[in-house]
Amino acid sequence: MARLARKPVFLLAFFIVTGIYYASHRFHSSIPALGWQYGPAMEPGVLDDPDYFWRKLPTHYPLPTIRPLPAGRPKKLPRIQHRFGQEASAEKATRLERQRAVHEAFARAWKAYREHAWPHDELAPVSGGAKDTFGGWGATLVDNLDTLWIMDMRSEFEDAVAAATNISFETSSLDEINVFETTIRYLGGFLSAYDLSGDQRLLRKAREVGDMLYVAFDTPNRMPITRWDVTNAAKGELQEASRWALIAEIGSLCMEFTRLSLVTGDPKWFDATERITEVLKAEQSKTKLPGMWPISINPKNKDFHGDNTFSLGAMADSVFEYLPKMVALTGGLLPEYGELYTYATDTAKKHSFYRPLTPDNADILLAAAVHVNKNNDGNEIPMSDYIGQHLVCFVGGMLAIGSKLLQRPDDLDIARKLTDGCIWTYNNMPHGIMPETFAMAPCPSKSGPCEWDEYGWKKAVLASADKDVGKLTKEQINALADEVISEKKLSKGFTDFMDRRYILRPEAIESVFVLYRVTGDKSLLESAWKMFEAIQKASKTELANSALGDVTIASKYKPHQTDSMESFWMGETLKYFYLIFSEPGLISLDEYVFNTEAHPFKRLAP
Repeated sequence: MARLARKPVFLLAFFIVTGIYYASHRFHSSIPALGWQYGPAMEPGVLDDPDYFWRKLPTHYPLPTIRPLPAGRPKKLPRIQHRFGQEASAEKATRLERQRAVHEAFARAWKAYREHAWPHDELAPVSGGAKDTFGGWGATLVDNLDTLWIMDMRSEFEDAVAAATNISFETSSLDEINVFETTIRYLGGFLSAYDLSGDQRLLRKAREVGDMLYVAFDTPNRMPITRWDVTNAAKGELQEASRWALIAEIGSLCMEFTRLSLVTGDPKWFDATERITEVLKAEQSKTKLPGMWPISINPKNKDFHGDNTFSLGAMADSVFEYLPKMVALTGGLLPEYGELYTYATDTAKKHSFYRPLTPDNADILLAAAVHVNKNNDGNEIPMSDYIGQHLVCFVGGMLAIGSKLLQRPDDLDIARKLTDGCIWTYNNMPHGIMPETFAMAPCPSKSGPCEWDEYGWKKAVLASADKDVGKLTKEQINALADEVISEKKLSKGFTDFMDRRYILRPEAIESVFVLYRVTGDKSLLESAWKMFEAIQKASKTELANSALGDVTIASKYKPHQTDSMESFWMGETLKYFYLIFSEPGLISLDEYVFNTEAHPFKRLAP
């Protein structure tokens, strides 16, 4: 336990340095000599708590050294946000009216959670029950601390903080927890609320979660256990990384762990995820699709070659999302993240993005999955799977941030077309809501002409349905396609719906929000409002809002409400809707960077 032995000396130096620079515990200040930004001056007991349960467990695989935090003055990075001018009074009135509507939707859902599910993980928004799906630690409570602050609900915020400080992370309602979900929701939630409010109680809870999660890294090769038997870990039993894990769940912990190290001054969390990043960097050029990492890997052996599927969507998404965001978070002090992002994005632009065939000839893009298979000659050939996912809608925002931050201006046009692809999908569904996953036929070219071809679309529909049309006439093909289209309730342009649900996801409005903040294009405000109204109309229950079972049914029927409201409905979706109708200075992208659960962390500034 050499790290703990050094702790008192480190803390003494830390308090001496920070004491010079902080005049008030409610304001943030940077330390130019060290080059990173701490939170407010630490009150006694916030960090030095050697008796905390997770700190007392024996370390089975201690590290000989810990990487130090990045040193030096943060760089002056390129501006991300558009320079907004004077707002016309009529536009302001409309914007504020819409902001109030979002606020009312949030306040209504929060009230229902407070009355029916407090302090459980989730509200069942139809039946009025409660669910514990994320450890029983109040996921909705913690996930929305920063939303309460952002929406200026100070009384509710104080009430929530008081409850959150009583959460015990020493036991869980689940034997196995998802380390990634726990990191982005709980650690991210506490850190963000602390960054916004300066409340020391929240930093203490963040450190408690961080200490617990750090134990998941106590393996022979220091790779974390992503689906973690927290009960056995609490008994001090030996652990090792698994032979299978999703790349997103192992590669998307760096923002939260790094921010925790920055605000506490303890580099152990930064060190933990930097070891993962080193593996990502070493393997990036060696995968079956160089530049990108496959959906699943073998952490125990650090093997990235067993999976041949690559995607920016589900199961991989945030590992790519965090690359440019780490540049922003650390003030450019870790430029290798920008290099990883550039390589990955160039590969995705070549193999993943495609223009779909649409009846209105829309100039939009979607992101496909890519499978790398051997051909008859034994060569590995990337083949695109032309699906679309609501989850992958975050990519437009990611590319917009990367285009500004890393000075890749051509990527902004791609970001807009990807975001427009999600807007188009919303607009062309019966209820104005995008489903989880769907398929579309690709245009012959992403940049050339792409005129609507109804017969070509129908053949793609039949191919998606695995119908053999080799000996059929054109008339027979049309007739058979019409049957499939009717049976599957396909709108023109779509060739299949693989998952017809809408689970209150935020990714589409996330990119619409980011693109608006980056470009200042007011048409995006109209798109956002149309999306909000459609979602409210279909998902609103007597208590709050519910996920929907099928958004492809005819518009005269209301989609079935599945009695589910994950914490991200208020913590992400409504937060982004609120922010797009707020003053651009509220959570500026030049001052904050969002984690994948929409928790804003304070960026290091020069």
